[in-house]
Amino acid sequence: MKRLYKYLLSLLTGSSLFVVFAVVFASSLSRYLFNSPIQWTEEAAKYAMIYGTMFGMVLCYLEGIHIRFTFLEDVVPAKIRSILHVLSDIIALVAGSVLCYSGYLFMMKRGGIEAPGTGIAMYYFQAAMVIGGAGLTIAAIFRIIERMTQFSSSLQEDQ
Repeated sequence: MKRLYKYLLSLLTGSSLFVVFAVVFASSLSRYLFNSPIQWTEEAAKYAMIYGTMFGMVLCYLEGIHIRFTFLEDVVPAKIRSILHVLSDIIALVAGSVLCYSGYLFMMKRGGIEAPGTGIAMYYFQAAMVIGGAGLTIAAIFRIIERMTQFSSSLQEDQ
């Protein structure tokens, strides 16, 4: 299940980045080759970048390649290190939940406004915070389950 989730996140992150590239490329061609700028491209690229950031954040967290300070991890014993990892996963779970909820509140209050460049309701763009928060929460649950499984198997090996 976790593998499928990673694959989906990779696909969504890559797709978002491709949309950013394609929109900026089309905008540049239109502006400099045909002297006719496309009005909505800057806004569309910006929102695709936000979605890509949300999907990428969750993927990096799941892969364990997000930015972190390992100097503390390197100087403590393995048991304390595993406690720090679980604590970090719990913090990610809480942060994802808070991001999802606050994104939802923001979307409900201001989502009906139309985006100036595209004319599309801001719900679709502001939903990125909700999706990113939910994605981070799901990823944290996967990581916590994985750590608990490792902990339980290490206890069985010790007996």
